[in-house]
Amino acid sequence: MQTSPPSQTQTVLITGCSTGIGYHCAHALKALGYHVISTCRDASDVDRLREEGLTCFQLDLASSESVQQAATQMIAEANNQIDLLFNNAAFGLPGAVEDLTREAMVYQFQTNVFGTQELTNLIVPVMRKQGGGKIVYNSSILGFAAMQYRGAYNASKFAIEGFADTLRLEVKQDNIQVSLVEPGPILSDFRKNAFEQFKRWIPMAGSAHQKSYQAMVDRLETVGPSAPFTLGPEA
Repeated sequence: MQTSPPSQTQTVLITGCSTGIGYHCAHALKALGYHVISTCRDASDVDRLREEGLTCFQLDLASSESVQQAATQMIAEANNQIDLLFNNAAFGLPGAVEDLTREAMVYQFQTNVFGTQELTNLIVPVMRKQGGGKIVYNSSILGFAAMQYRGAYNASKFAIEGFADTLRLEVKQDNIQVSLVEPGPILSDFRKNAFEQFKRWIPMAGSAHQKSYQAMVDRLETVGPSAPFTLGPEA
């Protein structure tokens, strides 16, 4: 993706644009002259981004119906020309592996893996028909290195990297390039959202990891950087 204005308008589809990396990428690329199609899960965020001048659609990756409906709308908005898909939307569900219920694991994968790949599979034929394109998956350093109490998120990112690496081999003959981005800690609402998921899914009381959980909760509730080398989303 070039960082200077394109000679002819190119269309970029970015998921997960309510805050953080997606939000800043959407605004930065629009300022450079790209036709940016952004997505958010919540209707209130969609309205906010539209008020800021972005083209935005509601997309809940945990819902196959939402994925298919949004894909149809976005392909139409793009006039069947999507030059780059940035799979950015994801969330974290912290907790010890032994405390994860099957339902919690499925919930983590619905957005980070299944919905992400379902959307990608709907965009690939568009790119093939137009003669090529680029697909970028926003993974994580936790997509190749495990971290305690991040098992569900680790597994989802390991899985999406497997999909990305395999897809790269399968579509290279169609002039479709597939890339992975593996960022470290970034300032966003990710930690706040992870804390909400932790409270929803993990039974802290009675867990063998209760003491460690308390330290983790203290960190999740911290405002501002809580890890070394944390960068802003514009980085």
